[in-house]
Amino acid sequence: MTRKLRGTLTVCALMLASGLASAQEVPSMKMTTDIPEGVTTPDNIQTRVGELNFFDGVPDAESAQKVYNLLDFTHAYQAVLDGTKIASMEGIRNGLLQYGPANETALLFEGLMDSRALFLTANTTSVYMMSWLELGDEPMVIETPPNVLGFLNDAWFRYVTDFGNLGPDEGQGGKFLILPPGYEGEVPEGYFVKQTNTYGNWVLWRGYQKDGSTADAVGNTKNLFRMYPLSQKDNPPAMNFVNVSGELFNTIHRMDAEIFNEINAVVQREPLMGERPELLGHLAAIGIEKGKEFSPDTRMQPILKAAAAAGAVTVKTVISKPRDERFYWYPGESYWQTAFPGGAYTWEIDGATVHDIRAAFHFYATGITPAMALKKVGKGSQYAFTYVDSNGNPLDGSKTYKVNVPKDVPAKDFWSFTLYDNQTRSMLQTDAQFPAIGSNDTDVVQNDDGSYDIYFGPTAPEGKESNWVQTVPGKGWNTIFRLYGPLETWFDQTWKPGEIELVSFAADTAAQTANSESAEDITLRITVDGRVSIYGVQFDTASTRILPGSEGTLEAIAAMMADLPDLKIAVVGHTDHVGGYDSNLALSKQRADAVVAELVGTYGVANDRLFAAGASFLSPIASNETEEGRALNRRVELVRAP
Repeated sequence: MTRKLRGTLTVCALMLASGLASAQEVPSMKMTTDIPEGVTTPDNIQTRVGELNFFDGVPDAESAQKVYNLLDFTHAYQAVLDGTKIASMEGIRNGLLQYGPANETALLFEGLMDSRALFLTANTTSVYMMSWLELGDEPMVIETPPNVLGFLNDAWFRYVTDFGNLGPDEGQGGKFLILPPGYEGEVPEGYFVKQTNTYGNWVLWRGYQKDGSTADAVGNTKNLFRMYPLSQKDNPPAMNFVNVSGELFNTIHRMDAEIFNEINAVVQREPLMGERPELLGHLAAIGIEKGKEFSPDTRMQPILKAAAAAGAVTVKTVISKPRDERFYWYPGESYWQTAFPGGAYTWEIDGATVHDIRAAFHFYATGITPAMALKKVGKGSQYAFTYVDSNGNPLDGSKTYKVNVPKDVPAKDFWSFTLYDNQTRSMLQTDAQFPAIGSNDTDVVQNDDGSYDIYFGPTAPEGKESNWVQTVPGKGWNTIFRLYGPLETWFDQTWKPGEIELVSFAADTAAQTANSESAEDITLRITVDGRVSIYGVQFDTASTRILPGSEGTLEAIAAMMADLPDLKIAVVGHTDHVGGYDSNLALSKQRADAVVAELVGTYGVANDRLFAAGASFLSPIASNETEEGRALNRRVELVRAP
């Protein structure tokens, strides 16, 4: 045997011995102790990224790469969730600067903002003014008009100050001095002084219509708004006002892999002092660092694409179907949501940041100010929004819905509904210029009891044209209910809006049953079966108000009672399973009480022949998993009593 062959066999033998040793149980040594459970990991692990192989805690090359791909995806995914706010502000900046230079150009919606504007969740009733402030080494002065609601947000989308009715000028207008990052120079008196952490800042306010006219708000802004360096205070330059009402105006950020370029642009342009180190760390891990080129390689590009897609579907899910009860105004009872749980515009509750809701907000809406979240009775604004109907189903532009706005709406100034496209989060583009309705609309019809019924659908229900907002078949939509000058009953929740109710199937059912619920039919079913389900008595959504059109069925019940003078009946209210048991129990009993009261007070049935009961959702006669079944379960039942 040659020396070379002997050497080769020796190496092979050593490799084989090593392999056998690694597969054997580790021997017990003199100092060996029992290792607590959960400290070690196996050498072979099945994970969502595939099989990972280790030698006693050290991965092989393939497994290490899988782990790093996962880690990079995690950093990128978190960068999307936490960095959407940065991209959103970059989208706003880009949109504004299309119309002229910073510090000189003011975009003014003299004829209000309509659905041609791609702008996150704007309203159709305020006179918007927007401008981009770009600071240098010296402070900038902003002169503001009276009677506006406005704010200054920095390039990281952080709150700097309010202007107007909830600002330090208390609605009188005034001069604000904005100090640039790190400014240590002289600060003169006579200004509302505010410090910002970024050079770029977004200036926005909303003026009010007066008697349906925008003239006063437009005039005040044009006459009084100025923005200039402090050194030009003795001769401030005029602003260039651009009327952008009716124009295609895009401020929306990207939700694909380009979002990383939008975020990178801000990182390169702005000081980092205003952003959290945790987010900057996620960004640095994927190659977004100040002063460095962001150029992802062929390995990172698909990771960034996948992370952007995952981030997009995450925020869309959280905003439309949140699992966190704090996201709801009335948990367990209603689908109306709040973007500021606990009144925290910073999304910090009990010392912890609610990351999901913060990310979803910046995807859906825009503008950060305490005025949107804190309790300010009679001042500012409050918002409730929803993507779903009373059964938790997505709002569908092919269907017709109704919402009841109870009387005494707690809004000192006005209230409104505005419809938005689920994809763009901008106003829903229909045949109407303004996809909205509210108390400023003089032709909106009020019910006799002081409430309002508002309809949403592709075509207006007959006779409801003035209370209707058009939707688009095949498109989903969501809506924001706004209260300007919110009053105490909003904050203490003694007043709340009705749910958005699908009316097409229920209306068909009511029409069919109203025709068939004659006194003879009801009498026959009570006599033979001892009970009869009634659908011809209709109620407002989440209300005990009996709707017009129920008279025929009530008359039939009264006629049956007259024909059977010894009959006593229990009037039992039933609900579907949407909402909590307790709230549905109360509602079902109250609706039964309303029917009894109507039969006694209007139709003369003796009170001692009737009694009311509520069954909540405990006695369904159809599946609660379909709209048709839920409509059948929402009923009043007459039961023969001893």
